[in-house]
Amino acid sequence: MFINATGFYVPEERVDNQHFLELNGLTSEWIEQRTGIHTRSKAKEEENINTMSLEAVKDALPKLPYDITEVDLIVSASYSPYDTVATAAHTVQHEYTIADAKALYLSSACSSFLNALEVVEGYFAMGKASKALVLSADKNSAYYNETDPKAGHLWGDAAAAFFISKERIGEGDAEIVEVYTQGLGHLSKAMEAVHLRPRDGGILMPEGRDVFIQACTYMPKNVLHLLEKNGYTLDNLTYFIGHQANMRIMANIAKQLNLPDEKFLHNIEELGNTGSVSSALVYAQNDKNFKKDDLIAITVFGGGYSTGACLIKH
Repeated sequence: MFINATGFYVPEERVDNQHFLELNGLTSEWIEQRTGIHTRSKAKEEENINTMSLEAVKDALPKLPYDITEVDLIVSASYSPYDTVATAAHTVQHEYTIADAKALYLSSACSSFLNALEVVEGYFAMGKASKALVLSADKNSAYYNETDPKAGHLWGDAAAAFFISKERIGEGDAEIVEVYTQGLGHLSKAMEAVHLRPRDGGILMPEGRDVFIQACTYMPKNVLHLLEKNGYTLDNLTYFIGHQANMRIMANIAKQLNLPDEKFLHNIEELGNTGSVSSALVYAQNDKNFKKDDLIAITVFGGGYSTGACLIKH
């Protein structure tokens, strides 16, 4: 599979840490020390994952080497849907009259983007599609509880769009070398660690410590697995992009793998935890800076539990 173009959308508003002092008594220093977050992005009231996905597509279109109507598969990946019937995939299909595309929605918490890539891979393998559009977006502010002292200060909003083809279209296309995902619902605290029940408290993370431990275990493990399987070592890795949940997780992984800070790409300090789009967003924001022969790992861990990683070669 090959990445033909990427785009992204980040709302303009930033909510700083001081906002939470009056809400739940957390100081800016406390939040920064434990999460690395200084501000987080927040969508407008009238924005949602459908509208943000449209904006991400608009950002990608000038770089797309074919007409968008050639897309024959659209996958929306998110855990914070605006409409569970007319999804972001259908919204983009309608906006651009992409008449011959399949359109669907999937959710696997913060692993949703990587699972979407794997679904695309499956459609390509079956010969049922050849050009796909993956829409990754979350509007956490639609569901979070800002007064929750455990997780109310973490969340941001954003969207990304990835156009992907079965065969190489242009010389600049990056190759998705391999995608790996795994469900981890069998782990002891998986069912209660993180949950989003729209009518029962919104997004909550009562088992944050367990999430931290599991993320620090599976995110590096998956990258090492893919590197070894594809004949690479850590020395071959140009950039490491992890799910933007907590900078302490990234620091822990950096220590485990003995990787220098300059190999880690991140945006959590400005945008907060943007959910399932976070790693895709980091990639799209840095896409123009990647060079030929760069090897990039994306690795994630999400509620449910779920995990996954992929390797991208430029």
